[in-house]
Amino acid sequence: MFAAFTLLFMCLSVTGTALADHHQPCQSPSIAGDLSVTNTKKGAYTLVGYVYDSGAKRLRFKVNVNESFNSNTVEDVLMFFEEGVFYDIDTKTQSCKKKSMVQPALNPLQLPSSATFLTKMQLGRASVQEEGLIVNVWQVTAAALKAPYYPSFTMGCLPLSMMYTSDSTTLIISNINVEVEIKDPDRLTLPSFCEGATLEETPEGTTNSFFHFFF
Repeated sequence: MFAAFTLLFMCLSVTGTALADHHQPCQSPSIAGDLSVTNTKKGAYTLVGYVYDSGAKRLRFKVNVNESFNSNTVEDVLMFFEEGVFYDIDTKTQSCKKKSMVQPALNPLQLPSSATFLTKMQLGRASVQEEGLIVNVWQVTAAALKAPYYPSFTMGCLPLSMMYTSDSTTLIISNINVEVEIKDPDRLTLPSFCEGATLEETPEGTTNSFFHFFF
């Protein structure tokens, strides 16, 4: 299944240039849901619940299921994309670690202005109303990554999935159980016990981004 999924996206990346038009990157809505993250080369899987404010560019995610990722995988994170920092939150000990993110920040739920439109595709049955879904597939190149990644969005700019593959890593992210509203906006507010956290120095050779948590 993963091989077929990978082959589909590789075909899109090769043929998409011929189909590309003048689509411009869109603005995602504020949403909440779950992100299913699979690293196929490590046989690792995790499910994180998240809340994303597209206006403030803030993402809070918390690990719900963690299978085969190493013990250093963060559990609860609040990311401030515009400020370029994130907080590793430990509610049990009422403590936080404040760290820098690579810039420009790699946001799994938002298309950067540099994204290149590849193609439009129909998922499901095109001949039957409401049994198909039209999606746009994009390519994003970032200096912090060894290869481009390929996000797909609905026509209404709802993020659906993302695939990244390099010689060492294949990462597939699926957006599921999505709600186009934020029922608990307080989750995007920095906890009071984090306010005094000082910015930690990033070790040489370390890259901090959403994607790198799962490499």
